[in-house]
Amino acid sequence: MSIVILTQEGPEAAADYATILAAALPDLDVHVWPETGPRDQVLYAVVWQPPPGELGRFPNLRGIFNLGAGVDAILRDPTLPAEVPLMRLADAGMGPQMVEYCLYGVLHFHRAMDLYRRDQTAGAWTPRPFKSAADRRVGVLGLGALGSAVAQGIAGLGFKVMGWSRSPRQVEGVSTVAGRDILPRFLGRTEILVNLLPLTPETRGLINADTLAALPAGACLVNAARGAHIVEADLLAALDSGHIRGALLDAFEHEPLPADHPYRHHPAVTVTPHIAAQTIPMEACKQIVANIKRLEDGRPPLNLVDRATGY
Repeated sequence: MSIVILTQEGPEAAADYATILAAALPDLDVHVWPETGPRDQVLYAVVWQPPPGELGRFPNLRGIFNLGAGVDAILRDPTLPAEVPLMRLADAGMGPQMVEYCLYGVLHFHRAMDLYRRDQTAGAWTPRPFKSAADRRVGVLGLGALGSAVAQGIAGLGFKVMGWSRSPRQVEGVSTVAGRDILPRFLGRTEILVNLLPLTPETRGLINADTLAALPAGACLVNAARGAHIVEADLLAALDSGHIRGALLDAFEHEPLPADHPYRHHPAVTVTPHIAAQTIPMEACKQIVANIKRLEDGRPPLNLVDRATGY
């Protein structure tokens, strides 16, 4: 009986996971794709953006573990076995990283570092009036585990934070609203927008010409979720017009981001290579091992994905 690790990033990216899982589960052989061993012997698959159609080639799978919180890529595979439990990671060391990244993004725009960088390039010297955090309104889209932690972290620095989610959520220390109907009002009071939504059919393209226009003039965007949340042409138009002052972007619909993509050369855009929150192998493997033991014992797994909602 065996486990297979499927990632298109290559065997080197899977090496740490293979070592940890082999030590923790000595009764199971561990293979790294494209090496799989006998396919009918594979009981569990540990995946990150697996090749489409590959998971359907293992007839005896008991569980699929996604190496991340977002499962949009794997759910797009029409051959994904419908009857096999799909589990995502909950935090796995990503929470503090995401809080750091989004805090940096908020402070970057709050203290006008984007504008001072442009001044430096232009040879200008333009001090700007100080605005306190208590007077700066930040909106967080998505209040899952990561979004809630980020919203609380930003609020902890004294910012006025409001969180939006599809269904009602309570987050200590944060004002929250829910539902598509209230989204325009939420956006209208948001000076810095932080996106941490899961990518689902309902949220794909949510950041578009209409939602960007609903933000106050001069608003800024931090996107640490998925590139497909954004309609790229609409964001570029809003940046070119000056309605959106600046954007810090960590995720893109096509990665790596092409060298000639307009984001790379836009003076109002800062690009990072999908590093806002990286999975820590030891933390991820602890969750995977615990869930395998639950499945083997006949207990329901933790962090089971609801395929209807997409998270």
